[in-house]
Amino acid sequence: MINSTNAPALAAFWSSYLETGIEAEHEVFIWLGRRAGETRLAFQQVERATEGRRRLHLDFGSDDVEADIARAVALGATEIEDLWSGSFHWHVLADPDGNEFCIGPANE
Repeated sequence: MINSTNAPALAAFWSSYLETGIEAEHEVFIWLGRRAGETRLAFQQVERATEGRRRLHLDFGSDDVEADIARAVALGATEIEDLWSGSFHWHVLADPDGNEFCIGPANE
C-alpha cells in the first residue's frame, strides 16, 4: 500500500509504467492488476504525504535500462541520480509523488 495525496494520478503512473490496469477501486483505495507471480501495488488517498526520503523503494531489473528510464520519464518520473557499487550501475528515479525507485540491469 502506497499513501498518496493524489492516489488516482499515482496509480495511473504506476499502471502505465508496469503495463497493468487498475483492478479495483473502493473509496480511498486503488489496486493495480497483477501479472502471474508478481506483487500487486495498491494506493491509498491520504491528506498529508508520508515524510522521509525513500519512504518507498522499488527496484526494477531491465534488459534495456536506457529505454526503461526514458519510458518512466515520459510518464512523469524524474531522474534523481546514478549510483555505482564496484561495476554495478543503477539509476534512481522518482515517481510523480516523489517516491524513489531504481532501474538497473536485469542480470545483476
